[in-house]
Amino acid sequence: MSGSALDGLDESQRAAASALRGPVCVLAGAGTGKTRVITHRIAHGVETGAYTPTRVMAVTFTSKAAGEMRGRLHRLGVPGVAARTFHAAALSQLNFFWPTVAKDAAPGIVDNKVKLLAQAAESVRLDLDRPTLRDVASEIEWRKVTLRSLEAYARARPEGVGGLSVDRVIALQRAYEQLKDERRQLDFEDVLLACAGMLEAEPRVASAVREQYRHFTVDEYQDVSPLQNRLLDLWLGDRRDLCVVGDASQTIYSFTGADASFLLEFERRHPDARVVRLERSYRSSPPVLAVANGLMRGRPGALRLVAAESPAPEAPVERPTVTAYLDDELEARGVADAVARRLAAGADPRQVAVLYRTHAQSVALVDALSRAHVATTVLGGRRFFDLPEVRQAVMAIRAAAVAPTTGSLVADVRAVLRGLGLTDDPPPAGGALREAWEARAALLRLAEEASAETTLKAFGDELQRRAKDQHEPSVRTVTLATLHAAKGLEWDHVHLVGMAEGLLPISYATTFEQVDEERRLAYVGITRAARTLSMSWARGGGRQERLPSRFLREIGTGSVDEVNMRRSTAGVRRPAGSRGMRPSSPAR
Repeated sequence: MSGSALDGLDESQRAAASALRGPVCVLAGAGTGKTRVITHRIAHGVETGAYTPTRVMAVTFTSKAAGEMRGRLHRLGVPGVAARTFHAAALSQLNFFWPTVAKDAAPGIVDNKVKLLAQAAESVRLDLDRPTLRDVASEIEWRKVTLRSLEAYARARPEGVGGLSVDRVIALQRAYEQLKDERRQLDFEDVLLACAGMLEAEPRVASAVREQYRHFTVDEYQDVSPLQNRLLDLWLGDRRDLCVVGDASQTIYSFTGADASFLLEFERRHPDARVVRLERSYRSSPPVLAVANGLMRGRPGALRLVAAESPAPEAPVERPTVTAYLDDELEARGVADAVARRLAAGADPRQVAVLYRTHAQSVALVDALSRAHVATTVLGGRRFFDLPEVRQAVMAIRAAAVAPTTGSLVADVRAVLRGLGLTDDPPPAGGALREAWEARAALLRLAEEASAETTLKAFGDELQRRAKDQHEPSVRTVTLATLHAAKGLEWDHVHLVGMAEGLLPISYATTFEQVDEERRLAYVGITRAARTLSMSWARGGGRQERLPSRFLREIGTGSVDEVNMRRSTAGVRRPAGSRGMRPSSPAR
């Protein structure tokens, strides 16, 4: 690690990274560099002698985020930090201590909760379809992460699930737990519960864990559940070296048990906490931030983002737009045409995304983009390194490394991939052939980006490490994603579709809290955009005619331009609020 870990940080980032003793709360807005702050804070603690790397635990919510954090720390010269998810950390502790505590091997992990639930349903004479079983599985997860007993669950969910009475849901959950116990298995949530129970019941285990890990950092703290926060408290004990990082405006998993109150009330629970606000966005342009700030104005914990740098006078800055279409098909065609024009003007397809509320909305968009000859990747499908053509290619590259090579990594990788079907020119957009071609082309680009000294064997080993950490290469396609899947990502150009009542907010969001969660989803979508933001909605027809989303009214008329598409190919640009977006008081 050359120089100081504080080099290159702005004033607020430096203040957060310099606060090495807890409790510390970093309120980090979208694009303000929170991962940079987390990793540089740990690196600064190590370089000053305040931290020993092996006694630091950095907790996050996905294996991919944990892998990225480990990679950044490694590049900062700080290996040895335990950067893990809550579940990975808890499972590691269970497997280590269980044989000593229970004098037996640790239980196995349920690999398919729905399949086990189906077997439990048979035992209580319930014939349930797969969607209902999935709903019950979600209810089991919610009950456990919110630390509810079956009796407390029944009081919280008196209406039952998917046509099942609450009594039948309880009976099914009891049968599921009994079957799981008979097989000596734990499900995903049990891992956290069992680890917490072990720490509570076994002082020597708690003492060993607290001796091992002295300093804790928790990323995305707005998404912790009561169960995860309980486990965190047990890891800490009576110590105070805790740094939490989060943004209440990006709480979008309340339906799974996430509770932003732990972040919002951190200062009340820790009166002497150091609180640092990160509000300088290094991602989005001022017009995009104006839309984001307008949407979240007055919401609890909302930060007011400002652009880190003003755009150069000669650089064109596009105002965000709202486009109204007559129906969903015309909206899909209009968005596809806009994307095609953007690509024709030189935009990198990897920097263009189309975001929506539900997976069902992707069908028309994929078809329209294919017709416009635009290759796409839909997030939420199979992981890159799980694709058959990628697994085949990685195996072939590793096998080729044991034979004589040309000494040129790019030439060797290209030869392997040509043997598997990579051509100079891509197949037509749409379909499995193009998807396979894009995946192989992404592997070739990784080889082109590697250092000149990289051998074919080293490259194969690197691909395996990437697969383990879910460090996927970018495929040269336009991205389609739900708003939930888009969290944590960013693109230069974002199209946010379906900004209509019934879609965003979704029709079943009826309570104040549910609508507020939908607003935060819209905020997440807006703040994925770096340079341009296009929002759209479709009126539909007949009895299904929609109204524009209330969120458009809350954004206000000063931040966007409106385009009213009367036909599929022509539109009139008019000031926002002139027709489809009449200004009104915020509907909150």
